[in-house]
Amino acid sequence: MSSVEERSPRFPPLLVLCFGLLAISFSAIFIRWAQDEDVPSLVIAAWRTLMASLILWPFALARRREELGQLGRREWRLAFLSGVMLAIHFGSWISSLAFTSVASSTVLVTTSPLWVGLLAPVFLGERLSRPLKVGIGLAVVGSVIISVGDLVVMENGRFFFDFSMFSGGSQTLLGNGLALIGALTAAVYFMVGRSLRPQLSLLSYTAVVYGTAALCLVITTFLAGYNLFGYTPRAYLLFLLMALFPQLMGHTSYNWALGYLPAAYVSITILAEPIGASLLALLFFREIPGIPVLAGSLFIFWGVVRASQPERILETEPIG
Repeated sequence: MSSVEERSPRFPPLLVLCFGLLAISFSAIFIRWAQDEDVPSLVIAAWRTLMASLILWPFALARRREELGQLGRREWRLAFLSGVMLAIHFGSWISSLAFTSVASSTVLVTTSPLWVGLLAPVFLGERLSRPLKVGIGLAVVGSVIISVGDLVVMENGRFFFDFSMFSGGSQTLLGNGLALIGALTAAVYFMVGRSLRPQLSLLSYTAVVYGTAALCLVITTFLAGYNLFGYTPRAYLLFLLMALFPQLMGHTSYNWALGYLPAAYVSITILAEPIGASLLALLFFREIPGIPVLAGSLFIFWGVVRASQPERILETEPIG
């Protein structure tokens, strides 16, 4: 199947990525509000993707029916894999926000550019450059600082480890772990998208991928014993806002950019999401990031900037 993208994009890709970043920064805020309405995390993830799919599919069938009918097995397999990864990403990350802070969750979930670099040699036959290796190391250090930061307590000027959270109290480590799973699955989602998007129109790609993610999440929700109905009108309004802004405007902007830019560049853009999400959390929830989050964020920022030096993200070796 030949590429459907124009040689020159209609809009500057970096401008589109900035627009998408602004939309996605509201994601954690909408999710936290929905959780305040006693909506389970899986239900939030299911409704977010389901509403986005219900909006997209009528347009896809009206305008891209022929293209969808010509998709081969390879395209369907890749689109299905991308949708499954997106479903796991949303399910794990949204669940993490019920256990850890907005700042910790968004910082950890946005380490995906580094995992793109780690997975590239395996799936794309690309050798990691030295800057990327250094960047991955710095980001891993930052992730560890954030993940174990809640174990460190200062008392009378001395630091010590407090393991009381394992006795049934805080579940922060669980939340941080779920956020990291969200980062890994997002990395696969970006890599698969980069492979498929230049061959498929944005509308067809997003309709199939979001639809697959919605189907997976709806089935998982029912298997987990949750109901999709019976929540407050405010909760359903929040589901719609999540579908319109973070999903359709935010993720779709990223998917559009994947038709023109490498996955590593697109995924690196999400580095700024924790900044926007943390500022919004401070504004709406008065949630002030702790020292471990700030220190870990600095390492992650340093690592991604180091890894994303122009034209040296990856050194590619011929395949075959």
